[in-house]
Amino acid sequence: MTAGRPGDAQGDGRYGEAVFRPEQAGEGERIDFGALAYDDITMARLRALGVGPGWHCLDVGAGTGTVSRRLLEEAGVASVLAVDRDTRFLDARSTPGLDVLEADITGPRPVPGRFSLVHARFVLMHLPERDRLLGTLAELVAPGGLLVLSDAVDLTSDLAPATPYSTAMRAMWQGLRATIGTDVSWVPSYPALLRGAGLLGVAAEIHVPPLTPGSPLSRFWADTWERSRTAMISTGLVDDDGVDAAVRYLASEDCAALSAGMLTAWGRKPGDR
Repeated sequence: MTAGRPGDAQGDGRYGEAVFRPEQAGEGERIDFGALAYDDITMARLRALGVGPGWHCLDVGAGTGTVSRRLLEEAGVASVLAVDRDTRFLDARSTPGLDVLEADITGPRPVPGRFSLVHARFVLMHLPERDRLLGTLAELVAPGGLLVLSDAVDLTSDLAPATPYSTAMRAMWQGLRATIGTDVSWVPSYPALLRGAGLLGVAAEIHVPPLTPGSPLSRFWADTWERSRTAMISTGLVDDDGVDAAVRYLASEDCAALSAGMLTAWGRKPGDR
């Protein structure tokens, strides 16, 4: 669905090849639309946490590399290792100081070394064994370093007014869970999981970008629904006409909906950096 795509170790059709195929026309642009909606808040949080010159960073599920490049160009970090299961978008946009590694974070010993910052956005929500993988990421943090995780929080509920958008979002979450294993229901437990991994100074925040006609976020959701249309329809919650109505609703001035939120949680490894 998002900017990161580490894939699935078993190759059994879970995140992302079964629905969000890297080779599909426009997939890089879809990822970039999401980046335009969320990158500023990600960078603001990383800078507020002190990420800057001298830091060696790991960006897991780096997608098209927008955060990786901004860490180098704006935060002035010493280095970034961008990891993804499919690196075609990273390879196409090389930047001095950016190292690219094609690897599967779910595999054994996927990344060598330890890092001042380990960052993963819209990654764990798509993968099984999330508790184990969070522990794997925590092990990659050097003493005194930071683990920063961001994932989606579903803000649709039965109490919200029924709109084409809310119907489509419910169908999307249910369809993606059935087909590729996406599960955002556990994301609010991030702070407790980070504390359980032995990290200190744990905290979290939620950002909800506005949905406006023609905005990058609206275009991201429209493209995401198009790619996940089959999975959405299979839920029985929506049909083809319903998906089309939701896309039109996003593009209209009548749109009055909350997008999915992005929960960001962080913690620091004990020790001196």
